[in-house]
Amino acid sequence: MPFTLPALAYDVAALEPHIDAQTMTIHHGKHHAAYVTNANNALNDHSALQSLSAVELLSKITETPDSIRQALINNVGGHANHTLFWEIMTPGGATAPSGALGAAISATFGDVDKLKAAINDAGMKRFGSGWSWLVADASGAIKVISTPNQDSPIMQGLTPLLGVDVWEHAYYLKYQNRRADYLAAWWSVVNWDMVARNYGR
Repeated sequence: MPFTLPALAYDVAALEPHIDAQTMTIHHGKHHAAYVTNANNALNDHSALQSLSAVELLSKITETPDSIRQALINNVGGHANHTLFWEIMTPGGATAPSGALGAAISATFGDVDKLKAAINDAGMKRFGSGWSWLVADASGAIKVISTPNQDSPIMQGLTPLLGVDVWEHAYYLKYQNRRADYLAAWWSVVNWDMVARNYGR
């Protein structure tokens, strides 16, 4: 089938104490795995779509059959969102953004702390489940947005650079209802080198 669960580049306990091993085990091995399974199941009877990547499917989501469109939004979106999420984290965190990304952040937000505040604010204001994002448009301009559920910025023609999962399953075992504490701690494991690579300018 077209999608498989990507392996983590680090041990499930490697992001401790900011993200606990039990959460990582369930989040990656159960939640993400279910998105992969359900995405593949949705495509079972649609062989013409099975050769498309997650990005291609999400970019053309309005062209997909009505009967499976929401399943693709939920599950291909969930697969793409989580794949990026694992990639932009690293044990011990990483250096602050530099180069073209650093310049874009400075020009748009003033500094990294203001970007973090904007992403945290969007994450706190997301009612229920969803994501807070740093995205780039086709011109390279960057901005912060929030999306519900597993909706992907790719469906809006945007490139996700950094995304933080604010579904309760991402933090509840450790932080319970303290989403703000989770968001504050999460920055300690962000891999800015990968975020810069996603910007690609």
